[in-house]
Amino acid sequence: MSVLGGATRSPSLPVKLSLATAGFLFVAVPGCGGAEGVQAGATVRAYVVQPLCAEAERELRRESGRAGDVRVEAVCLPRSESKGRLQLATVGANARRATEDSTTVAFLEPPGRAGAFTHPILETAEIPWITSSSGKAAMAQLLRAIDNAGSSGSLRTSVSDQLR
Repeated sequence: MSVLGGATRSPSLPVKLSLATAGFLFVAVPGCGGAEGVQAGATVRAYVVQPLCAEAERELRRESGRAGDVRVEAVCLPRSESKGRLQLATVGANARRATEDSTTVAFLEPPGRAGAFTHPILETAEIPWITSSSGKAAMAQLLRAIDNAGSSGSLRTSVSDQLR
């Protein structure tokens, strides 16, 4: 309750909803920040920038969408260059989208100028990236890294260690 001009007032409905939502997220999303202690059967995501997506998805289907006991999904992102020009808004939005997902284990991108902008964003969130001109090769490399990752701690960190 708050006191305003001598009268006692209950918090407004939007304030109550905001507090309830924050409390729910605090309880329901304890694993944010890197796919901590991923269990067998869990699902993780790789964010894939065009033009690598079609090949990456085919490679993922070829492997039944799995790396060991972990299910892997590819999230296709828009191309960050248009008519030879780098679209910085798209570059930033793509990297931020990956950082906002607690199940992200890697970011796959083609070689190019965009990496100079995406890598600092991904590095801050401790998301490993794979730069390749082949979506198939990038996805195969990621699946091997997930399969070889240790079972303790953060899968994201283990994948990063495997990719070094």
